[in-house]
Amino acid sequence: MDVPQWLTPQEQRAWRAHLAAHRLLFLQLDRELQDTGLSLNDYEILVNLSESPGRRMRMSELADATIQSRSRLSHQISRMEAAGLVTREDCEDDRRGTFAVLTDHGWETIQRVAPDHVASVRRHFIGLMTPEQVSALERTYSPIIDHLQAVRGAR
Repeated sequence: MDVPQWLTPQEQRAWRAHLAAHRLLFLQLDRELQDTGLSLNDYEILVNLSESPGRRMRMSELADATIQSRSRLSHQISRMEAAGLVTREDCEDDRRGTFAVLTDHGWETIQRVAPDHVASVRRHFIGLMTPEQVSALERTYSPIIDHLQAVRGAR
């Protein structure tokens, strides 16, 4: 049996700092969005749909884009449908496929909420770093994201 390669004290501090920052940032942004009736996950779905051609995406592509399981996304879309933010439409060329489509109410919601949310992201994240740190963060996370997406896709 292989002996584990334990994290060094510096690696352990970096790992724990990453976890704490991620969790605290997610909770703060989610809390601030609650006043609008949205969760951070709802917001992410609305953004993806608003940036897609025809303001629609196949459910499978939306699940991949938001890094959610198909079943979790389906439940979330059901809640968002009940709120009038999205609808589902059958895919004409694939009977098994379904589109999530942004409604006019969903479009109005993202237009109304986005400025405050972006200000929050700037206040709690981007604005706390120099441009060089933002660039370094992007360079640091890109290979990690690529690796994990490849691992996820290999399942």
